[in-house]
Amino acid sequence: MQKTDEIIQYLNEQLSEIRFRHTMGVAETAVSLAKKWGADENKAYLAGLVHDCAKEIPPKDAVRKLEDFGYFPDELELQASALLHAPLGAYLTKEVFGIHDEDVLNAVRYHTTGRVGMTLLEKIIYVADFIEPGRKYTEAQLVRTLAESDIDAAVLKEADTVIKFTIDKGRMIHPDTILARNSMLKLIKEGKTNES
Repeated sequence: MQKTDEIIQYLNEQLSEIRFRHTMGVAETAVSLAKKWGADENKAYLAGLVHDCAKEIPPKDAVRKLEDFGYFPDELELQASALLHAPLGAYLTKEVFGIHDEDVLNAVRYHTTGRVGMTLLEKIIYVADFIEPGRKYTEAQLVRTLAESDIDAAVLKEADTVIKFTIDKGRMIHPDTILARNSMLKLIKEGKTNES
């Protein structure tokens, strides 16, 4: 695995200034949430650092790279190209940075959509991406506040917000987001939150 400072240098060279600043904000927010909820702080920092490593790769190149890794995007991913960077980011995290920890790889893979049965680290990266200090919109503040008292409620609120936004924009919703939202709602109603 590459050293953290080497990963940061690579990202600083590959990403735009705005994206790099966002990346560092997510990494720092992830560590803060990991401390709060008892997750591995090093994994949270690493996953936060690399979560958007593929974000600025053009869609055609992203599809080609994913296919080279044996991953064939579905119709939804091809139409909503912003979804491509998460699975590609997981592959690049392994290949470029030498990170093979499945928990970190899955946190990168599902940071845009969420999924059923999210681990604590996956929840942390999903939420940190939404609430890092550069996110100034009202919904980010709501999720930020929830994340201090209930990480699962924060995940649910974020999923609700993403679904509403996607509908308002007339776009298709990834099934993983719907399933993640419904499973989190079920956990909360059953009183089984924050147990991952």
